[in-house]
Amino acid sequence: RQAIYRQAEIDAMHDIPHFIEKAQKIYGYPHFVNDVGGSLCELDEPGVMDILVENTLILYIQVTNAEQEQVLIECAVSDPKPLYYRADFLQQHLQLYFEETGLEYAAQIDPDEFARWVFPHLFHSRLPRYDAIASLGYTVTSEEVDAVRDDADFLAMLEMAIARQPGDSA
Repeated sequence: RQAIYRQAEIDAMHDIPHFIEKAQKIYGYPHFVNDVGGSLCELDEPGVMDILVENTLILYIQVTNAEQEQVLIECAVSDPKPLYYRADFLQQHLQLYFEETGLEYAAQIDPDEFARWVFPHLFHSRLPRYDAIASLGYTVTSEEVDAVRDDADFLAMLEMAIARQPGDSA
């Protein structure tokens, strides 16, 4: 399942230029938002980041305080979704999960329970990768995003992020 999910993510990133063109020509949308989520940092696929840099503005939402980090983790725990893991991360954390739960093999695992348990570990392990991606674009803080109430606020936030040096946070 991980391989299928990974390939779907890669294919979607390669299709970005087509999606942008289709949004503009067929639907008349002047803007295209590609919310790739956290798994982008796990792909390590040659060319994917080049496609994003050439066709989109990368905007990293940096969680800058423990309270907002906890809210993010609580959302992932309350409504788990499929996650993509690097093989070494998965093996290490499966072993820890087995030790903590007393389970013996993967077929015994409830996928949602594992996602709830592993997400905080995954989030923290991804932070250096998020920072590397952020260096290719612009950074806004979770507090700045939290203050956005409408289109005008969003555009003002983007302008502020662009006015900063690429990759710099507030």
